[in-house]
Amino acid sequence: MESALYLIPVTLGESPLERVLPSYNIEVIRGIRYFIVENVRSARRFLRRCDKNIDIDSLTFFTLDEHTRPEEMRDYLSPLLAGNPMGVVSEAGCPAVADPGADVVAMAQSRGLRVIPLVGPSSILLSLMASGFNGQSFAFHGYLPVDSVRRVKKLHELELGIAAGQTQIFIETPYRNNKLIADICNTVKRNLRLCVACDLTCENETVTTRRVDEWSKGGYDYGKRPAIFLLYH
Repeated sequence: MESALYLIPVTLGESPLERVLPSYNIEVIRGIRYFIVENVRSARRFLRRCDKNIDIDSLTFFTLDEHTRPEEMRDYLSPLLAGNPMGVVSEAGCPAVADPGADVVAMAQSRGLRVIPLVGPSSILLSLMASGFNGQSFAFHGYLPVDSVRRVKKLHELELGIAAGQTQIFIETPYRNNKLIADICNTVKRNLRLCVACDLTCENETVTTRRVDEWSKGGYDYGKRPAIFLLYH
């Protein structure tokens, strides 16, 4: 197996592996003994789902999350430098996309090491595909500010991007989903369209695009469900 840093996508929720991950990914996972992960417990659970015969206790895990200090990462790629393949696993979706894994990928690139991205689900691309919005020009903003004043300012900035023909994509902590939709309805132009893509690739998946004035009438409940939001005209 080639010595490289493999970027291993994870399912979005508990969707069946065979529905969203190529069998080649499982072959790659079986050949790796060193993993850089956002959360060791969930990574171990994911690897067991991939192959129940994997000896999890024989694997080595390096934690990379928002609390990891740069100096802690310094030796994370030592196994790769020694000729061993390594894997990067995020909590959900694709590593290094809105994910701390980007830091270790940048470190590998700066050292001239081989980086191989594997195919898997991305909520950003899946939601964009299903929204009916502009897929030629778009921007992902991660989480919007929680502070109400800063959030309103950010939403008005997104409107400027929309006026320039760009789809605006962002996320929220699930328990604040409904509040975000209400804030959008109270802030942006009512003729804009909002798409809410929820539980992507899972059994309860929904992708709904409506005008903001239609969303403002209520009748929705996305509480505690993973969702991604898109705005466009």
